[in-house]
Parts: sequence; structure tokens; C-alpha cells
Amino acid sequence: MRLFVALRPPPAIRESLLAATGGVPHARWQDDAQLHCTLRFIGDVDRPQAEDVAAALAGLYAPAPRVRIAGVGRFAHKGRTDTLWAGLAPGDALHHLARKVDQACVRAGLPPERRAYRPHVTLARLPRSAGAAPEIDGWLAVHAGLASPAFTMPHLILYESHLGGEGASYAPVMRWPLAPPAEPPQVMPGS
Repeated sequence: MRLFVALRPPPAIRESLLAATGGVPHARWQDDAQLHCTLRFIGDVDRPQAEDVAAALAGLYAPAPRVRIAGVGRFAHKGRTDTLWAGLAPGDALHHLARKVDQACVRAGLPPERRAYRPHVTLARLPRSAGAAPEIDGWLAVHAGLASPAFTMPHLILYESHLGGEGASYAPVMRWPLAPPAEPPQVMPGS
């Protein structure tokens, strides 16, 4: 099983993200079913370890993060853009939740995540042939101001990824509710 742990934006946010797709030749744009915010990529595991991961995640307690879409960006590998994404801010709650998910995975016997966490929703993957196409820079410029109102992602989801000729497809395996978002402290009159 090839697994990852993620959060799913609500439908209205996914619609606004889908509206920003297109305009870069050869890009494989994500469809609605693929839009998510990864907290921890697990990779290939056997069924017993997958069950250990699920049990560890079931015991996780954390508030549901309240975030907003905040701009776009790219990930590059060896100087070549391979991913276009929408950023999520503020990142503190997502970083905290990603740490808790990573700790649960370590308790289930996986090695700790070594990569820095960057909260985002992948919008497109680009083949090697995309290179440094000017359309990529144009897309980034046009969508630099992509933003949304604040929203909550209330469920932690364990997904299985299936790789195919058309890219990856994702199937939710298990889902757990997160606690209601923490209310910001309020200053009381007279205090």
C-alpha cells in the first residue's frame, strides 16, 4: 500500500483552486478528487504496518486547522519546475498538526520525516519536457494574488495512492475528525 496523510479543503475552496488551473502546456492539472494538503507522505508499507499507522493516527488529538489560500508557487528539482501549488496560511496550525502526524507515524515504526514542511495544495505536476517554459512564469504572475477567506479542514484522512499512466489517483482509506478549531484568546473588558 502506498499511503499518505492529508487534509481536504471544503468544496467551495476546491472550486476556486480548480478555477486557477490551465494555461501551462503539458501540465497535468489536478482534478477535484486530487486536491488535498499533505501532512505526511508515508510511501509503500505492508498491511500490518498500515494498520499500525492507522491505530497511531486514531489516537491523535489536535484542533482542526483554520487557514486560507495565500498565493501560488512552484517546486523545482535540479532547476526544473515540477510542481505548481497554492499556498496555505497561516502555517502554524498545519506545522503543529504535521509534527503530531509525524510523531504518530514514528510510533508506528516509520522513520521520521526529514524534509521541511511547506503547507500547500498541489495544482499541477509538470513533465521533464516542461523545462523553464515562459508559460510557467506567466501562470505564477497571473495567480500570485490567489486568496480565499479562512476555512477549516475538519478531518484527518489516510489516503492510498494508486499510480497509473494518467498520474496518481487517491482513495481515502480512513478518516478521523479533528477537534473544533481553537478560539483565539479574547481580551475581557476591565482586565
